[in-house]
Amino acid sequence: MTSMIKTGLLMAALTAVFMVAGGALGGTNGMVFALLMALGMNFFAYWYSDKMALKMSGAQEVSATEAPDLHRMIASLASRAKLPKPRVYLIHQNTPNAFATGRNPDHAAVAVTTGLMGILKQDELEGVLAHELAHIQNRDILISSIAATMAGAIGYMASMAQWTMIFGGGRSDDDHGGGGLIGSLVMMILAPLGASLIQMAISRSREFQADATGAAICGHPLSLASALQQLESFNRRRPLDINPATAQMYIVNPLSGGTLAGLFSTHPPVQERIKRLAAL
Repeated sequence: MTSMIKTGLLMAALTAVFMVAGGALGGTNGMVFALLMALGMNFFAYWYSDKMALKMSGAQEVSATEAPDLHRMIASLASRAKLPKPRVYLIHQNTPNAFATGRNPDHAAVAVTTGLMGILKQDELEGVLAHELAHIQNRDILISSIAATMAGAIGYMASMAQWTMIFGGGRSDDDHGGGGLIGSLVMMILAPLGASLIQMAISRSREFQADATGAAICGHPLSLASALQQLESFNRRRPLDINPATAQMYIVNPLSGGTLAGLFSTHPPVQERIKRLAAL
């Protein structure tokens, strides 16, 4: 399935979630408003989702003077992958993690946490960066960025539903069948769940593909496997302080892996990823 078809299906699915949420909050009028909002969000997400994802993650662009080793490594790996060198960003958090974003290889960025630079050996760091470049090469960074932007908007609508319950939850549903306590409860619970399931379906398969492609780019599958093992351990003990909507963009799950969170994780099990890398 081509990247454009996947992107179109993602936009359609998240638009449907928007419309259901709008209907739950405001009936027919709410559904129409949500449709218009979703169309606007889709347009915005296509052109600006990378900027939103970087902003939600607290990433700051760094120059080759500020981070020469990181720039040099990314440039070398990009050359091996026959890709334009992406922009380079740092996230000032001690927990090691990384993600890539952008609408295409010519407008791509790689963001890494400062913690990532401190714990990995050079070959392991190359494996992580190669994985992120694989996302760019496989052209699925747009899908990931759009999913993060739209999920963030759906989360905002869920917050609106919570305030609706607090200040107007006692009202009965209007003639158009929306609003009220039931509609707000549906919105608060089902809309974020629907967005999470869509993100999960997208993210799990592409992580396996990016692992394989990244291993081919760096030439060291076991180095990437070793990095994944360490990153999962660190992120379980010290989750990143980020917007949960962006979680599926990272190389490993940046949030705490409790039982319910693990069930709906946007990432495949790290041990399965390591097993597949070892088989390479």
